[in-house]
Order: sequence, then C-alpha cells, then structure tokens
Amino acid sequence: MALDDRKSQFLHVGTTPNRPDGLDKVTGRARFGADAYAPGMLHGAILRSPHAHARIKRIDISRAEALKDVKAVITRADFADVPFEPGLQGEFWNVLENVMAGETALYDGHAIAAVAATTALAARDAVKLIEVEYEVLPHVTDVDEAMKDGAPIIREGAADYSVPEGMHPNVVRYHESGHGDVEAGFAEADLVIEDHFVTEATHQGYIEPHACLGSLGADGKGELWCCTQGHWVVQKTCAALLGIETSQLRVTASEIGGGFGGKTTVFIEPVALALSRKANRPVKIVMSRNEVFRATGPTASASMDVKIGMKKDGTITAAEGVFRLQGGAFPGAPGDMTAMCAFAPYNLTNVRQVGYDVMTNRPKQAAYRAPGSPMAAFATESVIDELCNQLGLDPIDVRLKNASHEGTKASYGPRFERIGLVETLEAAKAHPHYLAPLKPGQGRGISCGFWFNHGGETSVSLSLSEDGTVQLAVGTPDIGGSRASMALMAAEVLGIPYENVRVTIADTATLGYNDVSHGSRVTYASGLATIKAAEDAVRRLCARAAAKWGIPEDAVKWENGCAVPSGPNAGAFDPLPLAEITASMGRTGGPISGHYEATPEGAGVSFATHIVDAEVDRETGKTKVVRYTVIQDAGKAIHPTYVEGQYQGGAAQGIGWALNEEYIYNTSGRLENPLFLDYRIPVASDLPMIDTVIVEVPNPGHPYGVRGVGETSICPPLAAIANAVSAAAEVRMRHLPMSPPRVLSALKSDG
Repeated sequence: MALDDRKSQFLHVGTTPNRPDGLDKVTGRARFGADAYAPGMLHGAILRSPHAHARIKRIDISRAEALKDVKAVITRADFADVPFEPGLQGEFWNVLENVMAGETALYDGHAIAAVAATTALAARDAVKLIEVEYEVLPHVTDVDEAMKDGAPIIREGAADYSVPEGMHPNVVRYHESGHGDVEAGFAEADLVIEDHFVTEATHQGYIEPHACLGSLGADGKGELWCCTQGHWVVQKTCAALLGIETSQLRVTASEIGGGFGGKTTVFIEPVALALSRKANRPVKIVMSRNEVFRATGPTASASMDVKIGMKKDGTITAAEGVFRLQGGAFPGAPGDMTAMCAFAPYNLTNVRQVGYDVMTNRPKQAAYRAPGSPMAAFATESVIDELCNQLGLDPIDVRLKNASHEGTKASYGPRFERIGLVETLEAAKAHPHYLAPLKPGQGRGISCGFWFNHGGETSVSLSLSEDGTVQLAVGTPDIGGSRASMALMAAEVLGIPYENVRVTIADTATLGYNDVSHGSRVTYASGLATIKAAEDAVRRLCARAAAKWGIPEDAVKWENGCAVPSGPNAGAFDPLPLAEITASMGRTGGPISGHYEATPEGAGVSFATHIVDAEVDRETGKTKVVRYTVIQDAGKAIHPTYVEGQYQGGAAQGIGWALNEEYIYNTSGRLENPLFLDYRIPVASDLPMIDTVIVEVPNPGHPYGVRGVGETSICPPLAAIANAVSAAAEVRMRHLPMSPPRVLSALKSDG
C-alpha cells in the first residue's frame, strides 16, 4: 500500500493518548539526576578557573586533603593518559581536557581539581582550600578576533587536514561546498545584496542542572546514574577517560529535565567516577546554575557574510556565504553544518558556501537543536527578505518560486528525495495569519528552515507477557515524548491497546548499543526498530498459531491483534487473539519476543516555514512578538500533541535567542551573566500563543513516513523574528539578540 494511502489506515498512530510518564512527573515519583542516592554516598565539588586563559604552574591540595570530612581530592593526574590527536579525531583527549584541565586553563569556569566529602557543604569548603598558582595568558573570546594575525593561540596543532595552509592556528576545521558558477550567476542578477550578520552564543536553558552518581571500585567495575541524552556515549567516554573496560561500567539514564542537545556529552560524570575510585565510596555531583552556564556547552557564536543575486521576477541567480563559528577552546563548532544548511531550502544553479570552525577562550560548545542551522537561516533569510523588499515581491511567492523539491540538487551535494518544503509554503500562504492585516507599528516576517535529521545505531527488544501485554525496551532517553510514540507504533503493529504496551529506557548492560537521542533521530530510528521488532514478534505469533492449526506458517497472517488463516489451503479456523497465544506460550515453545538492531539511513530531511508578527517600541527599543505560526513537515505525526509541542518549543526558544539571550563576556574574558536572573530566557508573559500546522509529506525511508521534528522547529525563528522586527522598526537588524540597546542603536544609526 502506498504511504499516502496508508496514512488513513492507522488505528493508533496519529492519536493523542495520555503520556505514559505523565503521572510520575506530576506526582514527583519520577527520578531525575539529582534524585539518585546510595548508602555511604559522598558529595563532590569542583574547583574552576577564574581566568579565561592561564598556565597552571602549581596545584597544592594538601590543605583540602587535611579536612576530616574530605575523602578524596583529584586533579588531571587521576585520569587515564589519553593521547592527543588533531581536530575532532582527538575526541577523547578533547573531552578529557574539558572535564579536567591539564597544563592550561582554557576558559573561565574550566575544571582544575575536585573534592569528595561527606557533605556538599564540606566539599565546597574544601575546594576553597586548594591553592593554584596561575600564569595569566592573553585571551580571545570573539570569533573574528580569534582568526586575526597576532591573536592568542588557544592550542598549537589542533587543526585537522581540512584547514588550508596559511590560516591562523585557531582555525581547526574548514568546509567548502557548492556547485555552478557563482560569479556568472551574480552577473545575471538584477539586484545583488551582500550583508554581514552576527549571532551571540546562547545556552540551551534546560531547567535541570547536570547531576550524576558514580561508583567505581578498585576492580574496575562501576555503576553510573546520570541525566543524559545518550548513556552508551557516556559509558564509552568515561571508560576511556578512566582507563577501564567499557563493559565494566554500567550506565543508567535518569529522567531528564531538558537537554535540547546540551546533554549529549560528559562534564561531571568522569569526575564523580574518579573521585569514587579514589575514595572507594559512591560520589554524587550536582552542578550549580553558575557552573552550568560557565562550564557546559552553549551554542557557538557566529559571524557570517551572505551574498545573493535575484532577478526582478524573483529568480535567485546565485548565492554565496561565509560562516565563521567559534566552539570554545576545542574543535567542534558546526561551521560545516551551518554552511550546508544555509541555502538548502532553495533550488540553486550557482551556489557556494564556506564554513570555519574556530577556537576561542570559551567553554566547549554543545549541540542546541539543529546546531548551526538557525544562524545560517538568520543570515540567508534576512538577505532574501531584503531582496523581496527592494524588488517589491511577495516573500512567500519568491520562496515558492525557488523552493527545493524532490529531485533538487542540494546546495551541499546530494539530490533530495521526497520533501515537504513547497507544501509548508503553500500552507503558509493560505493561512489566516498571513492574510490578516497588520496593525500600525507592526511588521511581519517569513522564514524557511532546514535540518538534515539522523539515523544512528539503534537497538530495540520487545517481549510479550502471558497476559498479552508487551514490554518494550529502547535505548534512547525520552527527551520529547518518545515512549508514547514507541508504544503507539508497537500497538499499531500488534493490534493491541496502547495501554497494553509499557516502554522502558534500558541501561547499557541490558540492550545493544544505541546512539544518542539527538539529530531528531528517536521517533524515526527507534520507531523503525520498534516496528521491526514488533513485526518479528508477529512472525513468531503466527508460527505458534500455524503449529496449533497444523498448517504452514505462510498460511497465517496477522490482523487486528489476531492470527488469521490466509489463503485457499489454510483451512477454516477462528481467529486466534494475541492473548490466547501468549497464555500458552510456555507450553508451545517458550517465550515470544522480538528484536531489531540496525543503523537506518533513510531519516529524510525536514523543512519548516514560520510566520511572525512583531512590534517595536521606538522610544525604549523593546520588541514583542505578537503572533506566531509554525508550519512544518512531520512526515507522519505519530502523536500529534507531542509534535505540536516540539514545534512550539522550538519557536519559544527561538524567540529567546532572537530577542534576549546571549553570553556576555567582560574584557577579562569572564562570563558576566551566569544565572537566569541575568541570562534571560522567555517566560510565559514574553510569548504569544504559538499556532501550529502539521504538514504530512511521508518520508519514504520509514514504514509510517516519519520525519524527525525536534530540531527543524528552531531553524526559522531567528530569521522570521528578525525580518518582522526589521519591518516594524524600518531598519535591518543584523546582530542577534535584538535587545533593547541594540534596537535603539540601530534606530539611531538609521535616523
């Protein structure tokens, strides 16, 4: 059956039942990272550098060790000797260097030493007694400044093979892609606009700080409980940093109070394990909010130049972009992904994009929902908006005219399979929001956004109970409602009630390897594996029925939760429900289960179109988003309420990023706003009602047509909001966030 036809044939998929974790979370029964406890547990605290860049000349831990409540003090010497390799190939070395500084403190907040004591207060007091002698070095926190001759070098030899000769040592990766002849394309244009854009670093803003409880014995066997988006990655990373066998460390993921990409790596987990090994007791560490901001991964900040040529009829003739991103004191800024996402929504004959990964004296960046893509869209979509304004063209019509579609050669290389960008634009053009008149002083902004989506290693096990209910074990932490989606897909295949499926997040000792919950992969990859595991169980159920009836296995099919004879020679038997088969499975061949593991490659890219209305107070520079509509292709919305929540969450975070949020460093390289009081994320009063439209253009790489939705929703907001504010203020905003001082400055400069 074709995917389009099958969409309407679902029994469970596409419905909105209650979430399976809801009761535990509203009653407080759910256990998050800081809820872990073990007998004899110690508390850990970490000493952090007060300098942006400093050589560590001496560490004296004797006074801290002398305290009676202190049971262990560690420094870099207590970790394994991980060899240095250039670029991202030095993954474990870079992680270790971030977890605990070696010879040099590379940013304000860099970990220097750690203490385990009988109480959290004693541990914090002991940290203050550790004496460190620093030689303060020159620092750099701005990406453009870090690329200039004479800029302080963060680390020699960190660049990988991709970096052309002659670049500053702080440039550690380089990307270039595209096709056609951009210069010839610009020559064909009636109007060419080139502009410069800047975005500041922002934090994911998860409410739950990082927390873990680690226990590691002298025999090399350990247990770790932590809040993470990927416990297998935590397992292999911690094992490498501590020099133990991976299989000897069992990691359990707690419930997670927000991650958004920021909990895809390790920060405190190896520290807790190293302290535990030295103290021979379990050690718990919970970060303060100050530590979360100063020492865990924010986004990269970006400096971008975009040039686009357009004919009077709206045809884009050429596009070119240069994207410079800093990822802190380590390789990893998504300059390549920023470049590849920048022009992906458009079917371009001539296009070129360049991306730089640059090191600065800031904390190691981490993913934040579609890393790099929101910045790229801000620059590209702002220039397209300005071209439409100057040529007097409708912004949606121009995007429709140039939109990527099935068969389009993407700006970064491959040809798209079936995609839904055109459908989102058509839905936007017909939406009441786009047709509604604006009030005086308001502006409207449009933006498209793109994200790749990801497959990744995935393993799922499904087991049937004698009463006909199902237990499903998955390895991807639930960061956006995936347990409900997995239960719906398993119930769909098995033909049983949704409530009869219980989904658990397995630990690293009870299931095969699973990639991190990132890349919008979970509903796609774990969902595909769940479907396949359920189908595996269905085959076994049909085999039991065939044996009972004495007919060939291929003469039995599965319909509506029952084994049914099928075919001219199958005989006449009454349908055999699942619960009847499982009730006797102990006597007819033993347990029935299903399993599936794979690395699926058909994730399917995703597009969205956002519409934003905003207003600007010209006296104070304050901006306000007054109406917001998200239109995005989900492929197939397994649980539509969760999908809408992902759309709204991305828009809300985009509003914060566009209007208020930023890391502010002083001239000494210290972070000045490491608390929510000064780093202002949106609250309810800052947000309008966010309308959503779910477009469903099935992904051919998934049995039910699923595309990931968790990241694409944050790609268009920066540009859509900037275009709306620019229209309301009647001046182009090129620097995010558009805080009141920046808006006032732009108004004064324009005036």
